[in-house]
Amino acid sequence: MLIIEVKDASSIERALKRYKRKSQRVGINRELRRRKHFTKKSVVRREEVLKAKYIQNKYGND
Repeated sequence: MLIIEVKDASSIERALKRYKRKSQRVGINRELRRRKHFTKKSVVRREEVLKAKYIQNKYGND
């Protein structure tokens, strides 16, 4: 749970901006999107392997 302390002098817009920044840094939205649909472990593993191959092809071959 994210907690944003709001002081008397600061505005609600500023607090909202801080909340959005903090939630993005923590990765809450990404985690919610990931949990929205179930993906099998084999599919997750296949995606990891394909991503690793892509990165190796892009940066590994000089």
